[in-house]
Amino acid sequence: MNEVPVGKHGTGRDLSRSAVLALLGGRGPTSRADIARELGLSPAAVSQIMRRLLEQGLVEEVAQAPSSGGRPGSLIGLVGSAGRALGVKVAADHLVVVNVRLDGQLLSSATMAFDATAPDALPRLAAALVPHTAPDPGLPPLLGVGVAVPGVVQRPDKGMVDADVLQWRQLPLGRHLRGVLGLPVVVENDVNALAVAEVLYGHGREVDDFLVLTIGRGIGLSIVADRTIYRGGRGGAGEFGHVPMEDDGPPCQCGRRGCLEASLGEPALERTARERGVLGPRQGFDALVAAADRGDDAACGVLAAAGRLLGRAVAGAANILDPDRIVIAGEGVAHWVHWDRAFRAEFARRQVRRGDGIALVVDTWDDSNWAQGAAALVLAAPFDLDGFGGDQADLVVARLHGGDGAVD
Repeated sequence: MNEVPVGKHGTGRDLSRSAVLALLGGRGPTSRADIARELGLSPAAVSQIMRRLLEQGLVEEVAQAPSSGGRPGSLIGLVGSAGRALGVKVAADHLVVVNVRLDGQLLSSATMAFDATAPDALPRLAAALVPHTAPDPGLPPLLGVGVAVPGVVQRPDKGMVDADVLQWRQLPLGRHLRGVLGLPVVVENDVNALAVAEVLYGHGREVDDFLVLTIGRGIGLSIVADRTIYRGGRGGAGEFGHVPMEDDGPPCQCGRRGCLEASLGEPALERTARERGVLGPRQGFDALVAAADRGDDAACGVLAAAGRLLGRAVAGAANILDPDRIVIAGEGVAHWVHWDRAFRAEFARRQVRRGDGIALVVDTWDDSNWAQGAAALVLAAPFDLDGFGGDQADLVVARLHGGDGAVD
């Protein structure tokens, strides 16, 4: 099967209609009058667009808008059952696969063992996803597959992956999955995928410029500027875990020494705790957290020192980027209470403006969040006027509007 060039199935977009979907996707239910005002469209144009979207079953009237006099207007919202996306999080030793509706509602979640470092990892991944893409009359139509990986993806629509932790080098993930599944596939760095979900459904709905910081086995960062993911020239923007901190620091999985992640990732904190006698030789990170939860001063000290170093590094990023908000996510938020005070104190101390106006938000977390971010890569396609998903986004939009959007 070959990839389809843009336009082969008539996937050119009505930009006004896409702009309306984008507004509803970002803001939630909105009145016709507010849509016209926000997008600079005439009331007649909005009515015409709404008529078409209502006929297609993509939007619905969900409530009455408040009125200052006269007849109250209705609020228009997305119909979640108009479509769904399959989201896949690839980790070194497992996969998480979720189904998510157009409005962000999680329909199902499954976790399965997977060895990303195996020589046949790519065909095994495709085979594992085939049953999840079979037609299901009990679910909304499947629009496409989003895949989140802990690595660098130069273009989400092409999906060529470099990931040190998975031992993947120039792996043609997107092309292979499209060939096997026959569906649009969008591939992206996992932290960027989380940021897309925050823009659509989470803490990014209310602000235009924010950062998503993840802590866990590694340290990640995504930069959102004017509600758009900043990816850099080759897709590698946000490699925050590999900011150099020490010339002769501990070795990092990237092959260098002294990276931020080499001091703050879970394996690094395990090593520090063993050096300080907090952990025995066979104890792992969970034992460190358990000791801190019990109030062990040495264990608390290891995590507080990590919070302090992270606060210093994040303050540097904030001084450069000036975000309105920083969203803290990832597996590490389960023990963020032991990082929080030291992080906030150091972050404020190192800020040029002492952190004024920058809100710190700690997100709720479970393992499916990564995969929900992957699904958001597909669900963002109807709302995206900046070309984030490239030709794959056009195929997703074609499927949403009733075409097959097939990959031949």
